[in-house]
Amino acid sequence: MDCQYLADRLVGWVREQVLSAGCKGVVLGMSGGLDSSVAAVLCQRAFPEDMLGVIMPCYSCGEDAEHARAVASRFSIPIKVVALDTVLDALLEVLAGDEVEPALGRMAESNLKVRLRMVPLYYFANRFRYTVVGSSNRCELAVGYFTKYGDGGVDIIPLGNLVKEQVRELARFLDIPQPIIDKPPSAGLWPGQTDEDEMGISYEELDRYLLTGEAPDGLREKIEARMAANAHKRLPPPVAIL
Repeated sequence: MDCQYLADRLVGWVREQVLSAGCKGVVLGMSGGLDSSVAAVLCQRAFPEDMLGVIMPCYSCGEDAEHARAVASRFSIPIKVVALDTVLDALLEVLAGDEVEPALGRMAESNLKVRLRMVPLYYFANRFRYTVVGSSNRCELAVGYFTKYGDGGVDIIPLGNLVKEQVRELARFLDIPQPIIDKPPSAGLWPGQTDEDEMGISYEELDRYLLTGEAPDGLREKIEARMAANAHKRLPPPVAIL
């Protein structure tokens, strides 16, 4: 993969998308993970004077915020920190009701946490006339591993055609700190949570399937079942035809 060519193309694409929308810069959430770090550096190259990274801890691992700050410091990215812990607590208190299955309760709370992070991003986007940038990769988009109107609630997705290993290779080229490249991908939804454990599929397996169409039968069925079940996340809401 020609990383220099790819980085230049993506930087140009971000700039074109933002300006064509009548905006003057970009804002994105910086989680301290691989994808958001790569997206942030590309955005900084596209709009070095009009870019904002937002760190939004919400009962998160402290290391994640440290990694986000490290990227911001290395690449001179201006940041704002918006702590959402008490906001989540207040909403959960208001929303508390009947008991539900523990798994459903955890999913609802996790998705609420992710959707809360979307709100400050659009606040800053409106305030500064910026475009909201998402950091999902091709693997996540394909199987629907994102929260509808949460991390999926963005304006543009620069990494949406790159599988995980391609993002990792681009990160090395961009000089993202090595601990960020090496750590297990996680949405930080609860202690010890990782993307691969939650999906039940490794990124290596997903990469191979998306790039070649190859996978053992059982794995192929699992991937395609997830793709079908989450297809609605990739589409606009259906509108009744009268």
